[in-house]
Formats: sequence, structure tokens, C-alpha cells
Amino acid sequence: MPLNAYGGASGVFAVVITVAVLVVLTVAVAAFVLAPRLDGRRIGYDREPDRPLPFGYRMAWLALRTNDTQRVIDVLGLEHVTASNWNCGLGTVYSEEFGETHVFVAPALEGWTFVIGLALPHPLGAGFHDKATPFLLELGGAFAEVQYYFSYPVIDFFAWARVIDGRLARAFAIGDEGVIWNKGKPSPKERAMGLKLFDLRGIQGRRGDAGGELLLYPTEDHLIALAAEWSLDPTRVDARRAEAGLGYVGLAPQRWRPERVRRAA
Repeated sequence: MPLNAYGGASGVFAVVITVAVLVVLTVAVAAFVLAPRLDGRRIGYDREPDRPLPFGYRMAWLALRTNDTQRVIDVLGLEHVTASNWNCGLGTVYSEEFGETHVFVAPALEGWTFVIGLALPHPLGAGFHDKATPFLLELGGAFAEVQYYFSYPVIDFFAWARVIDGRLARAFAIGDEGVIWNKGKPSPKERAMGLKLFDLRGIQGRRGDAGGELLLYPTEDHLIALAAEWSLDPTRVDARRAEAGLGYVGLAPQRWRPERVRRAA
């Protein structure tokens, strides 16, 4: 009497092969739908509107007080701009292939527009031209408030800045070589979090002269908490009430790229 389709060793093998094929197809379809797609030299983006998705860790972003997404794109001078939903836009700026050259301008959310991507100008210290400060002041001439954040603990780099009515109210950045930016007075939120920002690390359990805990170095959680105080917590935007929408992915202009200071011979 012959075995049925799922009987015996051959039947088990057939089931295993079927499941494996289904898994491969599922992963392939997910990758095709959720990620930016490369077709020759063109990148294809998903334009199905979706709701906000969280971001912020190991990332740089701007929070601009505006609902005018098109004006943001124009002021930034982005190139090869194309519509994209949150999922595909964030997938682009977090990817190894496109993350260093593209930014995602998210749909406006509660009066704020996020510009997300490691390609944004950032402070690099004395050996490089400061492109971040002029960049933020230029944006400050176009928008009532500009906020800048950079969090990358892998290299011990944290930065935040705030421009209000065209004036640089606060800018701080620290990397593995020490303090890079320290402009303006620390905000009440920075002081409330105990961010004394001494250029020391690796000491725990020590008490300051005033009797409080001596916090020697900012962390990713501090930066996220500061963003939540100044504008919106990027790690919780999915909890906001927002309709599905589309943002834009664009190529960062070449003028944003780091440039070393040339020393006189």
C-alpha cells in the first residue's frame, strides 16, 4: 500500500522542503516590500503611506518647527528627491549602503518636521572646517526653531544644538577626543538631568562636592530625554496620533561633506 503525501521519510522531507521554500519566499517578499530597491542606478521607494515609526538611536536628526515639508527640502538643497513612506525612508538612512549619503524628510508631525540621517553636517573638531554651525544658523533664518541631535555611542559621540529665532541658544558636542562644541548656557533640562559635562569618563559611584551624583558623560538616553523636552521623543513617535503619510528621501548636497583644514606649509 503506497504512503500518503505526508507519510514516511520522503513525506517528511517534502514537508521540510515546502516550509523552507515558504520561509525563503516570505523573507524575499518582505525585503522587496519594506526596503529601498536598487534597479540599475535607480532606487525604488515604497509610496504606500504609513504612520510614524520610531528612530533616534545611533542616528542624527533635525527637528524643525514647521509643517511645510517642501520648504524644508528647498532650504536644505536636497538632490534627487523622491517620495517615500516612513518605513522605507528610515530603512534608507539606517542602511549601510545609502545611510551616509541620504536623508529622510519625514511627514510633519504636530508642528515639527524631522530630517533624519547621518549625512547631516556634524561638528568634527579643530582639524575640520565647522560646517555644522553655519548650517544650523542658515536653517534658523528660515524656521522659527531648529534643533539638532547626533547620537552614536559606538564612537562616544553625542551632540545637540538649538537655534531659536535665528540665534544659537545652545550647542554641545563631545567625542572620544573630548568636548568639540560648548556654546551658550546649558538649558534647565540639561541641568535637571545632572549633565555637568566634565570631560572625564569611567568613574562611577563618586559624589560631587555638592553632594549629588557626579555625571561625567552624556548617554544616548540623556540625549533622547532632551529631545523629548525640547520637541518630540523620536523613539516614541509611533505612539502619537497621526494619519498615514509620505515623506521624502533625498541625496545630501556635497557641501555637507567633511572637509579638513589645510595647514600652511
